[in-house]
Amino acid sequence: MKKVIHVVGTVIMEGGKILCAHRGSEDRILPLMWEFPGGKVESEESPEEALKREIYEEMRCQVEVGDQLKRTIYEYDFGIVELTTFYAMLIEGEPTLTEHEKIAWLSPGELRTIEWAPADLPAVEKLVNLMPRE
Repeated sequence: MKKVIHVVGTVIMEGGKILCAHRGSEDRILPLMWEFPGGKVESEESPEEALKREIYEEMRCQVEVGDQLKRTIYEYDFGIVELTTFYAMLIEGEPTLTEHEKIAWLSPGELRTIEWAPADLPAVEKLVNLMPRE
């Protein structure tokens, strides 16, 4: 039986653009795919606490966590990922790369032009469908 891994991701928007993070080629899991920044939820923390911690660790920023956008369960070869994606607002700092290869600020209409990690795709589709057409 595969292990369930609880993960959080965040949709950070500024000026109508959404922050997207690109995993490096050195990543053992899902190399060169795009994702919403975030990471694993530790046993002693809430999803919101995990998101704040992960964004600080990955991007050296502080965020205010907003509403939940989407919850997705996706089975990969390595395990079952339960991904909860939240909206968040940057409240301190500018994104600085510590783990990702690069970041991009994309409009909702551009989100489908990059290769997303499969667990992130339902949140991408929901965002594209919620946003006004460009």
